[in-house]
Amino acid sequence: MRRYTNLLAVVALSAGMALHAQTNEMVIQTKKLGAEIQPTMYGLFFEDINYAADGGLYAELVKNRSFEFPQNLMGWKTYGKVTLMDDGPFERNPHYVRLSNPGHAHKHTGVDNEGFFGIGVRKGEEYRFSVWARLPQGNGKETLRIELVDTKSMGEHQAFATADLTVDSKEWKKYQLILKPGMTQPKSTLRIFLTSKGTVDLEHISLFPVDTWKGHENGLRKDLAQALADIHPGVFRFPGGCIVEGTDLNTRYDWKKSVGPVENRPLNENRWQYTFTHRFYPDYYQSYGLGFYEYFLLSEEMGAEPLPILNCGLSCQYQNNDPKAHVAVCDLDGYIQDALDLIEFANGDVNSTWGKVRADMGHPAPFNLKFIGIGNEQWGKEYPERLEPFIKAIRKAYPDMKIVGSSGPNSEGKEFDYLWPEMKRLKADLVDEHFYRPESWFLAQGARYDNYDRKGPKVFAGEYACHGKGKKWNHFHAALLEAAFMTGLERNADIVHMATYAPLFAHVEGWQWRPDMIWFDNLNSVRTVSYYVQQLFAHNKGTNVLPLTMNKRNVTGAEGQNGLFASAVYDKNKNELIVKVANTSDTAQPVSLKFEGLKKQDVLSDGRCIKLRSLDLDKDNTLEQPFAITPKETPVSIQGHVFTAELEPNTFAVYKFTKK
Repeated sequence: MRRYTNLLAVVALSAGMALHAQTNEMVIQTKKLGAEIQPTMYGLFFEDINYAADGGLYAELVKNRSFEFPQNLMGWKTYGKVTLMDDGPFERNPHYVRLSNPGHAHKHTGVDNEGFFGIGVRKGEEYRFSVWARLPQGNGKETLRIELVDTKSMGEHQAFATADLTVDSKEWKKYQLILKPGMTQPKSTLRIFLTSKGTVDLEHISLFPVDTWKGHENGLRKDLAQALADIHPGVFRFPGGCIVEGTDLNTRYDWKKSVGPVENRPLNENRWQYTFTHRFYPDYYQSYGLGFYEYFLLSEEMGAEPLPILNCGLSCQYQNNDPKAHVAVCDLDGYIQDALDLIEFANGDVNSTWGKVRADMGHPAPFNLKFIGIGNEQWGKEYPERLEPFIKAIRKAYPDMKIVGSSGPNSEGKEFDYLWPEMKRLKADLVDEHFYRPESWFLAQGARYDNYDRKGPKVFAGEYACHGKGKKWNHFHAALLEAAFMTGLERNADIVHMATYAPLFAHVEGWQWRPDMIWFDNLNSVRTVSYYVQQLFAHNKGTNVLPLTMNKRNVTGAEGQNGLFASAVYDKNKNELIVKVANTSDTAQPVSLKFEGLKKQDVLSDGRCIKLRSLDLDKDNTLEQPFAITPKETPVSIQGHVFTAELEPNTFAVYKFTKK
C-alpha cells in the first residue's frame, strides 16, 4: 500500500512538473518604468479612397452640386428646358443651370440628383436643402418644388418629403429649407422643378442632414465621425495617401483650394477614379467640401494631433516614369511656400495672411499644429533631394515643427534601405513606414523594432494592415495578427511614436481597395475586428512601457514561444498595470503573469480581462451582423502578484489590474 501511495505521489509530481513546463510564464518588471508612451501612439489615417470623403464622411448628399464635373451634368437628370451656364457667381465654380418655362402648361422643367449610390435618408430626421439662386430676368417671384422621391415606388406618389421654395431676387442669394422624410429610404433621389412660369438660375445645390457631427452645417456624417472619435486617437493624418501626389501634379491634393467659402472651392479629380481597371469609378471627384479646415477641426474635436501631409513636388511615382511629370528641384519654391503657408493657416495670428483665412472661417484660435509630413510614399534619390529644401525652409521659419519623412512604399528592401539613412542625414523627426503584408510577414515581425537605432528619427507606422493571402477582405485572423504585431510597436514606444491602420473607410458599393477599418452604406456603418484591435490598444496604451519577458526574452512569437506575442504598460494616471497577449496558435496556452518589483503591501485588485476571439477565423462584422465579433470584458482574480489563466486559441486578450 505504501509503495502504491509513493507511486501516486511520483505520478502527481511528474504531472505537476509537466503542467508547469507547459505554462508560459511572463515576468513583468514593475519597479522601474520604461519608455514614455507618446500621446500620439495610436491614431487614424484618412484618405479619400473608397468614397471615404464625398459620399462618406463628408455628409453632403448631392453629387456634382456645382455642375463642375467634366461631364457637367453627371449625377443629374434634366427634363423640360434646362440650360447649362458658365458665368456664375463663384470664380472657381462658374457653372450653374437655368430652369426655364418648358413652353407648355402640362410640361415641367427640373433636375433630379442621384446622390452617391442613391441618397440615404431616415424617417423623421431633418435635412437641410440649400441652393444659391437668382431671377435672371429681374424682379418678381418664382417658385420651386423640392422633393425627396423614391423612383421605384409602387405607391401613388413618388415623393415622400416635399417643400416649396420661393426665389425673389435678381441677385445671387442663398436659400434654405428643411425636408423631413416620412419614410426611411437608402436610395432616394433629390428632385427640383419649377412650379411657376418664369426662369430661375440654380448653383451649388446641397442637401445635408441637420444632425451632423457636432452640428456643423458643412459637417460630417455623424455615425462615421463618432466611430473615429470612439477610438480616442492620438494623431490624425490627412488627407492621404496617394491623393497627395495625384495621378499627375494637376490633380494632386492642393490644400489652398480646400479652404475658404465652400461654394468657391474648386473640383479636383480623385486619383482613385478610373486609373484602376478592376473597379472603375469615373464619377469619383473631390468637391473639397471636406477640406483642411474641416480636417483640423475634426482633429481638435477628437482630441488628436493633426498631421497634414503635403506634396513634395513628385506626382505618383507608380504612375509616372517620366521625370518631366515631377517638379524640378530648382522649381520647388511654390510648393515650399505652400508648406509654410499651411503652418501659418494652422497656427498663425488672426492678423497674418493665412491666419486670417482660418479666423474668417470661424476659428480665430490657432489649431496648434506640431507635425507636418512632406511627401507620401516616395522613393529613390528624387525624394530626399526634394525633401531637403523643405526641411531647411521649415526649420528656419518654424524650428519646433516636427517633420515626417518617408521610407517608401515597402517595409524592407532596396528603397527602404536607401531612404532610412537619407532620413537620418536630413534629420527628419519621424519616418513613415508602410506595410500591407500577408500573415507570414506579421508573424515574423514581432521583434521588428527591438534593435532599431535609438539615436535617429522616430518611427511612424503610417499605413499597415494584414492582407490575408488569397483573402483580400476583412477577417478575424488578419485582425488578430495585427494585434500581435502591435505588441511590438508598444514594447518599442521609445522609437515608435505613431501608428495608424489603413485605409480607414470603404463604401460597400464604391471600394477599390480592401481590407478597410470601417465599412458603410448610405445609412449604416460597421466597425470591423481590425477597428476593435485599434480601439483596444488606444484605450489601454498606458503612460509607460514595462519590460515583459518569457525565459528572459521578449515575447515576439519567436520559436519556442508557442505563437504568443505580448507587451505590458503602466498607466500612472489610473495606477493600472495592463498586459496585452495575443495567442496566434491553434491550441490553448496556459499563461502566467508574474508582476515582479512590487512591494509586499502592494495589492493588485479590480482584475479585468478583455478578449477578442472567434472560432471562425474568416469571419468579421458586417452591415447585417455588425456585432458578430466584439471585445468581451469579464472580471478576473489574481493570487498575490501572480495571475494565471488559460488563453484560448487564436485570441487577443488585455489583462488589467489596479495597484493599491
